[in-house]
Amino acid sequence: MSDFLSTLPPFSPFVEFAFMRRALAGCLALSLGATPIGVFLMLRRMSLAGDAMSHAILPGAAVGYLVAGLSLPAMTLGGLAAGLAVALLAGGVARNTVIREDTSLATFYLLSLSAGVLLISLRGSSVDLLHVLFGSVLALDDPALLLLGTFASLSIVALAVGLRLFVLEACDPSFLARISRMSPLAHYGFMVLLVLNLVAGFHALGTLMAVGIMILPAAAARLWVCNVGPLLLIASGIGFAGSLAGLLLSYHADLPAGPAIVLTLGATYLLSLALGPLGPLASRWRSGWHFER
Repeated sequence: MSDFLSTLPPFSPFVEFAFMRRALAGCLALSLGATPIGVFLMLRRMSLAGDAMSHAILPGAAVGYLVAGLSLPAMTLGGLAAGLAVALLAGGVARNTVIREDTSLATFYLLSLSAGVLLISLRGSSVDLLHVLFGSVLALDDPALLLLGTFASLSIVALAVGLRLFVLEACDPSFLARISRMSPLAHYGFMVLLVLNLVAGFHALGTLMAVGIMILPAAAARLWVCNVGPLLLIASGIGFAGSLAGLLLSYHADLPAGPAIVLTLGATYLLSLALGPLGPLASRWRSGWHFER
């Protein structure tokens, strides 16, 4: 396989450089784990909430950085603790006050982002801050890949076991609450999976870009299919293909890898808007055909 890829000049970086192969493996893990979570975020109409949650892990990661520097275990544990705390606090505020969940998440997002940046600035340099905010997908090492693979595996197993619960909770949570006592488990279990994948994405793409590989492939896939099963598969495929194209664009055009990946996924979404059978252009054509008949 490597001999075949070496004959294709655009793909030669993956044969020649181990860091490119590690980056591709990390993007594959995120496409299999984080992108399906993005599909359910979209179905729950919580895409912007996912962006808020991606910043909620920053204070915990910053505390881990202050304690142990750019240590993978310390920043991971700190990010997980902060993300889960914000998820529980935002849910508790929304369920026990007049504040809605989106407003609650927005307030905690602003507090978390500002606190995290301040904590990192107290000790680190501007390079460290950029590393945390925008990630370093080209610098993934074996422990980081193991972490991404573990979180992706946990997400795949959890979604396979609780797929019906997650679908019902996303589409009609009040109905699920009436027919089953598993509604709180589905809600908070999904939030745990969201935090896990945001922490994984944080190590590769940073807090500002991690949600991109969740939402953009899900939104693009939704313009092609309606059913949940194909939607999950196509979104994961778009996530990996866009990541592959973004890494190649980054290498050949000498661009930052994280933004290049997210922009490539954004271009896929725009292309789906124009060509997708459920996009605005195709919908207009179908309505015209309907009236002609």
